[in-house]
Amino acid sequence: MNFMDEQPINMKQQEAIQLFEEKKVRTLWDQEEEKWYFSIVDTVSVLTESIDPNAYWRKLKQRLKAEGNETVTNCHVLKMKAADGKMRLTDVADTEQLFRLIQSIPSPKAEPFKLWLAQIAAERLDEMQDPELTIDRALEQYMRLGYSENWINQRLKSIEIRKALTDEWKSRGLKEGVQFATLTDIISKAWSGNTTKEYKVLKGLKKENLRDNMTNTELILNMLAEASTKDISTATNPESFEENKKVAEQGGNVAKVAMTELESKTGKKVVTALNAKETFKQQIEEQKSKK
Repeated sequence: MNFMDEQPINMKQQEAIQLFEEKKVRTLWDQEEEKWYFSIVDTVSVLTESIDPNAYWRKLKQRLKAEGNETVTNCHVLKMKAADGKMRLTDVADTEQLFRLIQSIPSPKAEPFKLWLAQIAAERLDEMQDPELTIDRALEQYMRLGYSENWINQRLKSIEIRKALTDEWKSRGLKEGVQFATLTDIISKAWSGNTTKEYKVLKGLKKENLRDNMTNTELILNMLAEASTKDISTATNPESFEENKKVAEQGGNVAKVAMTELESKTGKKVVTALNAKETFKQQIEEQKSKK
């Protein structure tokens, strides 16, 4: 089978960015097979520091195929988010296949990268046995990035609330992707006046996570909107997508009422262009002024 002509495999995907020595490696977790798939081009970039890792991989792939290397033949093609933010077909390999490919790439980083791969695989298996570990690692990561403990607690709670809402949507037969995104936009527009895209533009974001760039108050109101949507859905049992859209707007409106009341008391707008980077900058300046 020609490697590039291979069709994307069908899997329940969980996309994630892993970091090796501060360099990004795109990954996908296959829930059914319980294994990671890693972007081969990203791996090549890490190991070779080539200015054109795509070209390096094309030449290496041709050589390995000419040698009859079965690892290349058995690899897969999956859609991953590219640098331009679009989902594009990307050559990927599972952990075992990647170990074999690394043998063909002369690099002083080969052994450290292998140890890193083994650690990633072990951590995922540990998390499957003990989900609390996932929360602990997320907490550590946010702390390293400079978020306050109060904000982190809110963010972790928001993840729990979002999961409860998407589980409710799934139970109604709604589909991940376009339908989930549409309902999320309705909720966001109802309480904040912005769709997800509009909200990100307001905060000057591109590929960054919107919720990671919300203030405490924004995050709390978004949580209220999603929790309300879930509770209203459970109470009213919407059957069609159109009925779910109405429920989403109702849930968002609950948070809008709370926001309007808060703004009337404080005289300040809740929805702000402030993002995480600017928040951290303000915190540093405040700390300097206190000294």
